[in-house]
Amino acid sequence: MTTAANQLRPFAGARAPRVGVLGSYGGFNLGDESILTCVLGCLRARLPRARLVVFSRNAEHTRDHHQATDEVVDWEGVTQDRLLDVLSGLDLLVLGGGGILYDGEARRYLRLIRAAQSRGVRTFAYAVGAGPLRETEDREAVRTVLPEMDEVVVRDEESRLVLEEVGVEREVSVTADPALLLSAEPFTHRMMRHEGVPTDTRLVGMSVREPGRAAEKLDEGDYHALLADVADFLIRRLDAHVVFMPMERHDVRHAHAVLSHMTQPDQGRILNGTYTPGQLLGLMRHLDLAVGMRLHFLIFAALAGLPVLPLPYSGKVFDFARRMGAPALVGVAREQAGLLLAEVDRLWDEYPQRREELRSRVRDLRELARETCERCGLLLDAVDGGVGAAAVDDGAGLRPQRSALRRSSDEGPGDAA
Repeated sequence: MTTAANQLRPFAGARAPRVGVLGSYGGFNLGDESILTCVLGCLRARLPRARLVVFSRNAEHTRDHHQATDEVVDWEGVTQDRLLDVLSGLDLLVLGGGGILYDGEARRYLRLIRAAQSRGVRTFAYAVGAGPLRETEDREAVRTVLPEMDEVVVRDEESRLVLEEVGVEREVSVTADPALLLSAEPFTHRMMRHEGVPTDTRLVGMSVREPGRAAEKLDEGDYHALLADVADFLIRRLDAHVVFMPMERHDVRHAHAVLSHMTQPDQGRILNGTYTPGQLLGLMRHLDLAVGMRLHFLIFAALAGLPVLPLPYSGKVFDFARRMGAPALVGVAREQAGLLLAEVDRLWDEYPQRREELRSRVRDLRELARETCERCGLLLDAVDGGVGAAAVDDGAGLRPQRSALRRSSDEGPGDAA
């Protein structure tokens, strides 16, 4: 979907294609880092000879933690000329994935997408999240830039609805979060002992987050006390130990706040070390149950096969809860304490009977996440003259790449979710 101002330049097949990846990367959030790991894995498997250029908010962190990159470019606090030079040398710019189209941020990302489009660079939205979008400048950027992208794929139905409400007039496909293809790394008993986490008792993982633009309805004291009630209940009910797993630095303060409200704080631990997304996924395999707010904490728990109770604070968590068949809680508020404790109790009791259903739902979501990679792969084939690698890395090795999409163009991937 291009205009006269955005005619795609032909690709010189003798040169390795240059593919840019733009998102909220740089070590600020482990969920975003897990997304980058999976997007780079897809691109590298699909087109091994491509040069991958990551636009990062902290280039040093990205260079140190993502070895699949060929070049890392700071895109904050640098001159416009430098960014335009890099954009002009790309053959494809991948936006996302993750929740980046929201108030105050959408306009910043889409400014670079618009600049790439004006230079004839193909653009692809890789399972992005959208919303909230209330600010005029962000809505206008979304409404005008997305229709000019070669393809727009969002990670959940909520994001598609947000884009429709904004007025985006184009086909938008729904798949699933890229992090569903993450591979686990070892989290050893030695690492657990170093964190003070016992290895001879049941363990419950918990995730909390700060209020803010993505979680506007949270009241700090209210939900800190609520989660403390949940933690105390699980300690008593399961004879368990609670492990708070921060997904970004601000989560640590809120985990301490929950701990301070607990009647049995000695039965809780907050992870203090610095870990990769794969290591946190590896830790999940030592747990027995997970209760939390951060989307990627919930995704990791589902990948590990845990009974998981989402605490919805935004549309993306509601959507994931729905797709996992989790309890349809309506939010995180103290007056819901009784309902929440009942749901946790039921989750534990019913999980043995529901285990296979939940595993099946995770398999379906992983397949949708692979579809994003395949869609991007078809565009990479066009960029590379059709001489791309015929494989996709799904986190468990390479498998054959299908020559065409599973569904016809008039059936969006979200129709089968």
